[in-house]
Amino acid sequence: MKKKKLNLVSRIGIGMLTGVLLGMAAIYMDFGPFISDWVKPFGTIFIKMLKLIAVPLILISLIDGISNLTDIAKLSRIGGKTIGFYLATTLLAITIGLFLVNIVNPGAYLPPDKREELRAKFAPDAQLTRDKASDVKEGGPLKIMVDIVPDNLFGAMTNNAQMLQVIFFSFMFGIAMIMTPKEKVKPVKRFFRSSMEIILRMVGIIMKYSPFGVFALITGLIVDVAGDDPAGALDLFKALGVYGLTVVAGLAFMIFGFYPVLITMFTKIKYIDFFKGIFPAQLLAFSTSSSAATLPVTMERVEKNLGVSKEVASFVLPMGATVNMDGTSIHQSISAVFIAVAFGHDLGLADQLMIVLTVTLSSIGAAAVPGAGLIMLTIVLGAIGVEPEGLALIIALDRPLDMMRTIVNVTGDATVATLVASSEGELNYGIDNKLLEKESKF
Repeated sequence: MKKKKLNLVSRIGIGMLTGVLLGMAAIYMDFGPFISDWVKPFGTIFIKMLKLIAVPLILISLIDGISNLTDIAKLSRIGGKTIGFYLATTLLAITIGLFLVNIVNPGAYLPPDKREELRAKFAPDAQLTRDKASDVKEGGPLKIMVDIVPDNLFGAMTNNAQMLQVIFFSFMFGIAMIMTPKEKVKPVKRFFRSSMEIILRMVGIIMKYSPFGVFALITGLIVDVAGDDPAGALDLFKALGVYGLTVVAGLAFMIFGFYPVLITMFTKIKYIDFFKGIFPAQLLAFSTSSSAATLPVTMERVEKNLGVSKEVASFVLPMGATVNMDGTSIHQSISAVFIAVAFGHDLGLADQLMIVLTVTLSSIGAAAVPGAGLIMLTIVLGAIGVEPEGLALIIALDRPLDMMRTIVNVTGDATVATLVASSEGELNYGIDNKLLEKESKF
């Protein structure tokens, strides 16, 4: 009888726990230099792998996703509403995340001396953020827009801090594919579809290494933060606890506050019935941490239990799995500010606006698979001049938070599908298939 293999969640948990124990042992037994020389480098390799995959992932996934929106010509009205709703909910999610993280400020729970130590060890060029803000101020109010447009794609692809330029090119390329006759663009579409499959396999390979990467990162981080003072490790855990609760609070607001308001205002569905209708999809989202893996169940529950027409569901939900990442947007905005503050960076208004812009655009191209949020976060951090090594602060909590934010992503997809169907008079919800709603709600 074959032994059952541990799933990725369990292996990451074991890696995290082992890293914590080894890190604490290194503090008490004074073998921190050994950890820095022989363990921490494996965490650095993991970070470099995430950075390696970031550019091809965003480039290929965006082009592949946008080029598949050819039905917009036929369903222009539905497509316009869908994109509008998705962008609006994403922007609201980012705003909620930034509001919470600026109010709670979990990064401040690390003592100032520890923040300075982190900045000294990981960010010898911490002045970069202030220089970027100064450049934006001197360059005028439209400098950010100017910087988005690349003059050399290959130059942009060699610098993660220029990821917005890669995104801009991806949008142009995808839109041009839509405008090109189908017979001429078929080989290109096949190339990007096949490339996307390969990229997702690469993400899977990286995530298989993640337990070892988490182990090395956590061990090295504890040694770096605590030094020879065990109390320093407690300060780190306190800050992480506040950070995790801040993310959970933002996700909970979307599930129990924002989405219920939309459903009750614009449809006749009671939110408790909406929640019951899609609960199997939410449960699967929690267990898989993947909107893509959950998509078949989401479509079935939205059509069967909520009465969304097949035409609307088949258009809105697959698009949502690609461009609608409300939970991920909340997590990334909170994480970016938390890491920046923890590393001693002072984020100004320009940096906060850059977070809004980068998170919005990167969430559109985020792959709907476990671990993709970490890859996208490297893009956001790079855009505001914060070291990607700062992922070590949050990576231990990423998996449980990933499971929760995927619930929000899937719930947001179902919400928008329901709203679009209601607006088109294609929401046939009721008990025993009794038609309760047919007219347009807005």
